[in-house]
Parts: sequence; structure tokens; C-alpha cells
Amino acid sequence: MDKHTLRILSKEFYKYLKMEKNAAFNTQRAYKGDIEEFLKFIEESPDDIVNHQTIRSYIVNIYKDLKKSSLSRKISSIKVFFKFLKRKGYTDENTALVIKTPKIEKHLPKFYTIDEMFHFLDFIPREGWLNIRNRAIFELMYSTGMRAQEVLDVNIDNLKIDGMWVKVKGKGGKERILPFGEKAKNALEEYLRVLKEKGKYSAKSPLFINQRGNRLSYRGLLKIMKKHQIKAQLFKNLSLHGIRHSFATHLLDGGADLRSIQELLGHAKLSTTQKYTHISMDKLMEVYDKSHPRR
Repeated sequence: MDKHTLRILSKEFYKYLKMEKNAAFNTQRAYKGDIEEFLKFIEESPDDIVNHQTIRSYIVNIYKDLKKSSLSRKISSIKVFFKFLKRKGYTDENTALVIKTPKIEKHLPKFYTIDEMFHFLDFIPREGWLNIRNRAIFELMYSTGMRAQEVLDVNIDNLKIDGMWVKVKGKGGKERILPFGEKAKNALEEYLRVLKEKGKYSAKSPLFINQRGNRLSYRGLLKIMKKHQIKAQLFKNLSLHGIRHSFATHLLDGGADLRSIQELLGHAKLSTTQKYTHISMDKLMEVYDKSHPRR
């Protein structure tokens, strides 16, 4: 396939991710970034035809500058792109199939201990509508294990305060119902009163808004978290996803079964949830060391 045709078909691929695959916004952005970088490379190449040798040349070109995890993601993006081309009949073969994805080390997810998580939440100031909003966001995230983007996508009518549950649209557009606790309920009730006072309360409106009244962005929430971590003197390098990891780890340590945690997290495969069993081995060993008579 020539590189000019590939550029045109990339637009179809982006539409497919959004309209048919219903991929999450961050997933769409990651795929597009990887494919655009690949297309830029081949457009600067003197060869007009794109084949497996072209893809190999690209991989060699970026290999030294990337971690294995980043390289693996870029190769995966290219493979998904060419798989789409073959499935839609734009090409007879998947040119990228011969490219091997490098094996990467599996890192255990970072999380807060229960004491750290409580300190993080309790340290949020209680004065001012932005602090009231932030408390509601993080209490809801920790209470439900929602992904950050899932929280940001919630509209007011997705939230049932009396029933203490929220309807979430996860990866692939799959919906799930998540319960939340009393602390989250209290924080949300206070925040909803603020929204009513500001005249921003309507069923289809975004639940969490910025100072301009628009839906709070992922980048905006990340800045809020990093700023709060510094103020609370929590210097563990924890991402927004770390709150989700904390939720799952604390549930498992508290005796919840893996299948229930899988349902709450919205994992399609149990193997994705099983990574938390490795983390909880530390807890298990601690109990063993304290309890076994011949240790």
C-alpha cells in the first residue's frame, strides 16, 4: 500500500475508534498519537510503498529513545491499525503481523496505604466551592474505584444520592452500577447544594465542572491531585489511577473476593484483576509472620 493512501485511511481508522469501537477518549488520543508519528516517518521516507520492512525501519529508528513499555504500545497501535485495514478490505494482508512486540516487565500498581488514603482525603480543605468539589471527586473515586475519566464523564442524572449508587460508562461503552459509601454521599450532597446555588444543576449537566462552568478535564483533575499531594506532604509518586489501585487493594485486604472486585472495576478479564493478589501477598506474609508458631 502506498503512503498517501495510508494517510487517507488513517482518518477512517480514527472514526472507527470513536464511532464503532467506542474507545475511551484517552485511548483514541494514544492511538492517534502513535499512528501520526508512524505516518510522519513514512512520509519522510523516500520509498512510496509501505511494507513490513518500512515498519521494521520505523521500529529501529525509535528503539533507542523509548522504554520497552512505550515501544510495545507503539507497535501495538500499528498492529491494530493494519488489522483494521485488513478487516475492512483495504488490504489483503496484515503487514504488521510479522513485527514482534517486546516483552516488558510487569510492574505492580502503586497505591496508598489506608492511612495515606485517609490523610489524602481528610487534608482537603472544607472552605470554598472548589475544595468542596475536589472532596466530592476524590471521595467518589475512592469509594467506587472508578477510573478518573469515568468520574469526569458522569452527569448529574447518573447519580442516585438516596440509593447511594452511580451509573458509569466504562471502556467500550459498557455500563455498570457502582455503590458508594456514606462519606462519599455526604461530600456529594454538599457539592450538589453548591451547584444549585450556582445555577449549574440540571439532569444532563456534567457533575464535575471547572471554574468556567464546563466539564472538568482529565488534565485539570491531574493538576488538582498533584497540587494536593504536595500540600498534604504525600510524596509517593501516585497517579490518578493510583486511587483506583488503592480501592482494589484495600477491598482485597479487607476480605472481598476477586470476582466482586472484578465487577466493581469493570475488568473484562479476571486476569486483569489478579495483579492485586500480588500486592496483597505482603499483607498475607505479615499475617503469617505474626501467626505461625514456627516461622
